[in-house]
Amino acid sequence: MSEWIYFIHPPRENFAATMTPEENEVWRIHFERLQRLLREGVMILVGPTLGVVNTGIAIFEAPDEAAARRIMDEDPTIATGYARGELRPFRVSLLRGRGD
Repeated sequence: MSEWIYFIHPPRENFAATMTPEENEVWRIHFERLQRLLREGVMILVGPTLGVVNTGIAIFEAPDEAAARRIMDEDPTIATGYARGELRPFRVSLLRGRGD
């Protein structure tokens, strides 16, 4: 299993503070999906950056790039066009509770 990271680039600065009701609903569904993927053991770490630029980060495991891309592309925020995704291979080198 390989590790991957995808960035969720929202459509504008201060996005978290300026979401429309429609955007808020998509982000709610997005969060529920991430919670499910965490329970299933796919996600390792998920969260947004804070401040003016609210880039989301999802670190997860997938067997190959095609599977990783599918996980990213099926994110409701990306699939609906409310955000742009950026996928990269990743390596968790240090993580509290994991191999210390």
